[in-house]
Amino acid sequence: MRTGSEPATARSPLRMRLWLSLWGMLWAVFGLVAFSLTGRPGWAAACAVVLLLAILDLCVITYRMRQGPHYQPGRDVPPYEPDHGDGPPRPGPGADGRWRNGGRAGPSSGRP
Repeated sequence: MRTGSEPATARSPLRMRLWLSLWGMLWAVFGLVAFSLTGRPGWAAACAVVLLLAILDLCVITYRMRQGPHYQPGRDVPPYEPDHGDGPPRPGPGADGRWRNGGRAGPSSGRP
């Protein structure tokens, strides 16, 4: 929900995620090679899983970066009216005394 107090210079975290993903790929490749050479297949498999997750994250990041900027309301757009938690209208008698649910009696009204 937009409140109107968002920073005017907010930036996307995608570039930071890109660098963190590349950093994770570098360490996962290093761990995969090191554990494979020292004969620890369990740790090498764990590094391979981390490498696959980093590659998947990198693909998602590049896809979203290529989508370009999305619409953001400008300064001339007023903030949205906040939700006061009223929720949907409840069944029961309205201000005019008639039932809102089509004339049927409610569960605790005492009417048949």
